[in-house]
Amino acid sequence: MASMAALLAKSPGPNLQFLQPRSSNLAASGDVRLRRAPAGGARVRCGLIDPDGGKLVQLVSPAGPEREARRREAAPAYGLPRIKLSRIDLEWVHVLSEGWASPLRGFMREVEFLQTLHFNCLRMPDGSFVNMSVPIVLAIDDGQKRVIEGRGRVVLVDANDKPVAILKDIEIYKHNKEERIARTWGTTAPGLPYVDDAISEAGNWLIGGDLLVIEPIKYNDGLDKYRLSPADLREEFTRRNADAVFAFQLRNPVHNGHALLMNDTRKHLLEVGYKNPILLLHPLGGYTKADDVPLLWRMKQHEKVLEEGVLDPETTVVAIFPSPMHYAGPTEVQWHAKSRINAGANFYIVGRDPAGMSHPIEKRDLYDAEHGKKVLSMAPGLEKLNILPFKVAAYDKTQGRMAFFNPLRSEDFIFISGTKMRNLAKNRENPPEGFMCPGGWKVLVEYYDSVASQEDAKLQEPVPA
Repeated sequence: MASMAALLAKSPGPNLQFLQPRSSNLAASGDVRLRRAPAGGARVRCGLIDPDGGKLVQLVSPAGPEREARRREAAPAYGLPRIKLSRIDLEWVHVLSEGWASPLRGFMREVEFLQTLHFNCLRMPDGSFVNMSVPIVLAIDDGQKRVIEGRGRVVLVDANDKPVAILKDIEIYKHNKEERIARTWGTTAPGLPYVDDAISEAGNWLIGGDLLVIEPIKYNDGLDKYRLSPADLREEFTRRNADAVFAFQLRNPVHNGHALLMNDTRKHLLEVGYKNPILLLHPLGGYTKADDVPLLWRMKQHEKVLEEGVLDPETTVVAIFPSPMHYAGPTEVQWHAKSRINAGANFYIVGRDPAGMSHPIEKRDLYDAEHGKKVLSMAPGLEKLNILPFKVAAYDKTQGRMAFFNPLRSEDFIFISGTKMRNLAKNRENPPEGFMCPGGWKVLVEYYDSVASQEDAKLQEPVPA
């Protein structure tokens, strides 16, 4: 990776470590250093790295005559074929429209699909590569294919038949589901959540083309204020005079172990010369599996983390990443890292088993817990991103707080797994003091109370005669 260190020169702690770059002579010498911040007190812009392809793709029609022309073209009277989008399809339109997948300009055509499946990257016209590890595709069935064939454009509509976008210069090709699943997840075992909900019953054809999105995607769920586009985030980082941006993605509530890592990362970036590193706390906001804590409750919990000072609001930007979740381990974590490049982040924190899950039919993890960070250190197209792996935090009984695990005194630590955390919250039991901020824990308990109330209500429903 560009400008990464085997260990931060000034960091005595074991937790923050930069993965070795590809250059074998540098790796062998051990004399690799984190790029220091530029000198001088001027307003810093160089901390925001260029998006993939050199320019951020933005596909939403500007308000005014152009947007109105799109609306007229998408109206039923115009006569274009229509494709109804699922919720996950709509999330992908959102992702594409704002440039998270730059330089992609729409749903993948076959050449892009095949490069993604087989190489985890796309070749640019100049011969360079950008990372692209998950297919962003739109499926159609045989009947839709017959209607669309021979037409150059189709209208994409939401669940209420409201036009969302026009897909132009279209290409239809075979949807080989087995190959897609095997290459994305490394298995075709039954029970993969995204596969069950988005692929198994999808059509046998894929339709690619360039997107013309009519207006910004909104969900009207009270959380749209957090859905900042890559352009919005870049503007905010510049406003805050950021000379480095380090991104942390999660799909779970923030406990004090997470906060320890994020705060410690900032401390070390300051020690090596950066003046104002900004944290992008970036929870995943698209599709997640049924037993994950819903986005609304996670955002309530994250708000408490900032309100109670666990993370500093002045140096933290909280925003929602709109992508659906695949749970595809090392393959998917490349997508998570790549998309943050487009938002301006030059550091990406990666932990144990990123984007992983339990094997759907065997009692083991689906992926090796260490492979995600190793893959990121080698992935083509991610060379300009600094990858920050971290060691596990656990509850230190001697200190009464979360701390980085020390194997030399392992008996002093308690590991509170996600399962254990959920069970404590479901039973309205408190975790050890210092595990999570009190307000954040209260939100989590309230969520599981609401789930229990809904389940009780279902049990009390009368059984039809």
